[in-house]
Amino acid sequence: MFCFLQPITWKQAMAREKLAGDVLNAALRERPEWALTEDGLAIERRFVFRNFSEAFAFMTRVAMAAEKMNHHPEWSNVYKTVDVRLTTHDAGGLTELDFVLARRIDTIFSDSVFTPLDDILRGTPRRTT
Repeated sequence: MFCFLQPITWKQAMAREKLAGDVLNAALRERPEWALTEDGLAIERRFVFRNFSEAFAFMTRVAMAAEKMNHHPEWSNVYKTVDVRLTTHDAGGLTELDFVLARRIDTIFSDSVFTPLDDILRGTPRRTT
């Protein structure tokens, strides 16, 4: 059996090391919308949209970003609400990858808040205010 793995760089390997202490606290301060789980092994955030279509579009965008990073969220969706949990299972807790993905998710959410799905589907230019 053959296993085709993408080679990773030193920086990518370092991004998978478990964060602790001051480094973890600094990363948490940079993402104040995200909450540390009770066990300290993950961060979570709830996203609420106007409807299911917007929530699903958000999840699609996040899925594409996560796939590019080869780092995938744990999440659930009920109607217009998406709950996201990030952790690095291989490291047994939070790593730089979780915070990089959290930042990307926050950006995707910000973009979706200011660009309603109906406007995207109609091809309406993005609002600048």
